[in-house]
Amino acid sequence: MGYIRRNSVILLTLIGFAVCFITLSNNQDTDSRSLRMEYDEKVKDLDERLQETVKLHEARKIEIYHLQRQVAHALEEQKNISASFRDGGGVKRTLSGLGGNSVLHLPSALSYLPHINGKPESLQPAFQLSQGISRVSIVIGIPTIKRDIESYIIPTLRSLLDGLSPEEKLDCLIVVFIAELDLVYVKSQADEIKEAFPTEVESGLLEVISPPASYYPDLDNLKETFGDSKERVKWRTKQNLDFSFLMMYCQPKATYYVQLEDDIIAKPGYITTMKNFAQQQKSDDWVLLEFSSLGFIGKLFKSSDLGLVVEFFLMFHKEKPIDWLLDHILYVKVCNPEKDNKHCTRQKAQLRIRFKPSLYQHVGTHSSLKGKLQKLKDKDFGKGKLPQHSLNPPAEISTTIKPYQKYTLEKAYKGEDIFWGILPKAGSVVRFIFNPPIKIISYRFVSGNADHPGDIFTNTTVEVMPSYQQQKKEGLLETDEDNKSKHTNDGYIQIGEFKDGRIMGDMDKKLDKVQEIRLRVQSNAKAWVILSDIRIVPAKRRR
Repeated sequence: MGYIRRNSVILLTLIGFAVCFITLSNNQDTDSRSLRMEYDEKVKDLDERLQETVKLHEARKIEIYHLQRQVAHALEEQKNISASFRDGGGVKRTLSGLGGNSVLHLPSALSYLPHINGKPESLQPAFQLSQGISRVSIVIGIPTIKRDIESYIIPTLRSLLDGLSPEEKLDCLIVVFIAELDLVYVKSQADEIKEAFPTEVESGLLEVISPPASYYPDLDNLKETFGDSKERVKWRTKQNLDFSFLMMYCQPKATYYVQLEDDIIAKPGYITTMKNFAQQQKSDDWVLLEFSSLGFIGKLFKSSDLGLVVEFFLMFHKEKPIDWLLDHILYVKVCNPEKDNKHCTRQKAQLRIRFKPSLYQHVGTHSSLKGKLQKLKDKDFGKGKLPQHSLNPPAEISTTIKPYQKYTLEKAYKGEDIFWGILPKAGSVVRFIFNPPIKIISYRFVSGNADHPGDIFTNTTVEVMPSYQQQKKEGLLETDEDNKSKHTNDGYIQIGEFKDGRIMGDMDKKLDKVQEIRLRVQSNAKAWVILSDIRIVPAKRRR
């Protein structure tokens, strides 16, 4: 009996140990899973914080650059002030011409906007999203209003920002002027812009402002002129005031001011192109440089001239549309009433200088004037490309298609001009050879242009030659029914063909590095061909 009792005790003890062990083991498993989940959450959180830090780094880099410039300018101003006092003049000389007892009344913008007298807030933005960036080379002003049918502002900003290099982002500023008085709408638009471009807003590259209601006079009792309806007179008068407010805001921020519309696309490199063109002018007498033939798109002014321009606009804001007033400024400056229109046109051309090809294209169809359709296109936009020397990777370029005059393949590849070839035949090729081979992310080939829309590649394939090492490793040159790529007899892989004169896409990641891209014409062409856009995007090198 004692033996049984002793064994029972031992058995119960063992069962107890087993239960404790299982419980402890389950607790450990639970703790392990809990720790693993906690670890995964921490890793996810750290990854999100890392991504946010990268964005902030880009924003802060631009901000630090502008702060350094402002500090340097402040030091220079302090140096000039000290020198002025050492010369014995200083403050007295600065104020000597504006004594408080002057009998004369100096005209100002207030003379043309008497309703804002005693209301300094009338010339302050009602809404402002800004980091206070200034002292850049170019500030771009974009007025926009609420459109009933379609808004173009986000695509317009995306085109402008995508066309900027990292260096250009440090030397320009984009100001969106929402010319609406409904602050709820203004803030919603600003939030949409901030959500779409958080880094650019955070860095100060992109600003958003709106005007106060007190800035505008009564626009419902305007005199109808030039056969315009009451609604159109109100629209054009408000437009004059909108443009003037935007110019006044932007004037102290940069050396040059450029005005655009809110429904355009831009060519890459537009900032450097405008800046270089302005600095290359032999004389400083010009009033504006035009980078588009349409409306108030791509009009560049010296910021130092904006005072005159704004005062003229305000002086006649009720009388005429903005484009007429701009032309009148030039007329007043150089036209002789005793000579004919041809002489006047020649004189104005020295103040209003046109750059070609156009840097901007109008893409909107619905005007800011309600009910008006505006399908205007700039014919000079497609006539050529801007220099983009750093965009395409280095390559050996050749073609069996005879070029017409100066329109060579080399210039087209550099973005300096178009390639214009004479009657390609079956078997004609255009070759881009990369030595050493490179990994390619995407490609784009566009043929034809606005002047010659029929000069396009038809029945033409795009083929690639993978690097030898990759061919050997993956066996990519072997025909495989499961492989959708088409293989040529001479070892190339066909990745696509021209449709409607163009082809674009992402490179198959399995190809790894590419030795060559080849365009091959499959049949005799009935027309000449133009390559107006060549874009090969290489993968970034790892440091």
